[in-house]
Amino acid sequence: MHILITGAAGMIGRKLIARLAADGALAGRPVEKLTLLDVAGTPQRPEKFAGKFDAIAGDLADSTVARNAVAGRPDVVFHLAAVVSGEAELDFDKGIHVNFDGSRALLDAIRTVGDDYHPRVIFASSIAVFGAPFPDTIPDEFFVTPLTSYGTQKAMTELLLADYTRRGFLDGIGIRLPNIVVRPGKPNKAASGFFSSIIREPLAGEEAVLPVDDSVRNWHASPRAATGFLIHAATLEPKAVGPRVNLTMPGLCCTVAEQIAALRRIAGDKVAARIRRLPDPLIARIVGGWPARFDARRAIALGFKAENSFDAIIRAHIDDELGGSIAR
Repeated sequence: MHILITGAAGMIGRKLIARLAADGALAGRPVEKLTLLDVAGTPQRPEKFAGKFDAIAGDLADSTVARNAVAGRPDVVFHLAAVVSGEAELDFDKGIHVNFDGSRALLDAIRTVGDDYHPRVIFASSIAVFGAPFPDTIPDEFFVTPLTSYGTQKAMTELLLADYTRRGFLDGIGIRLPNIVVRPGKPNKAASGFFSSIIREPLAGEEAVLPVDDSVRNWHASPRAATGFLIHAATLEPKAVGPRVNLTMPGLCCTVAEQIAALRRIAGDKVAARIRRLPDPLIARIVGGWPARFDARRAIALGFKAENSFDAIIRAHIDDELGGSIAR
């Protein structure tokens, strides 16, 4: 099996690559080749991977780069390349270029290969495709009306993915990721970044800024779960998914106050006290337009799984990123 990963240098990309290298197989087939693409620089060969390896540094919205990425006819494409929500809202041109133009260039490059080339394409979408007003729990049939540029760009790509699948150009699945926490590394420009920072920084002995009210509620899953979503999507039969190829992933609904309470239970009062409240109206507005609770029954019926407590999400971060230790 040959696998292409766009956005390979991003957090989820790195997690997915490590998982594939460790497993050595996908959907019961050995991974013989990895092609990794990222605009930030040339991706490095993953440790413990002995198969063929190609690295591409380039802008996926450039049709030449997109064609080169699929020239080797990868069997599975994980499309993760994206500009995050806050950055897409502040820089419209960059957001539309990366999140939509890049996605269209990739799908068109696949379409024009010809010779019955028909790869599985897994697209990392987002719950930001939905917009308020919301019911208490959002069902699979809820309409897509995003209230941010990021959500709009993801929604447009979902429509293309579904149409290209319908036309037989590829076999697509869009997975609408929850807010992924706790993200390792440095903060990024995502409006949702504080959901991770209020856990990550205190656990590392640093202060974190909370820009929204404690009552803000969101839909969460861990990086470990996100990697599992991607892997599982690659194993599904198209007939099982059906024509509605974009799926809302399962997750955990909780408030910021409940996040902090979980942190306090696991790490103690001193660690939780490292959170400083500093309101940010832009972040509050963006996050306030996001959905918070889903009934993801289609994805659950298809075998997708996520954590059932925020304590479990924090413990996954401590185990996977901190070697099991906390800065008390």
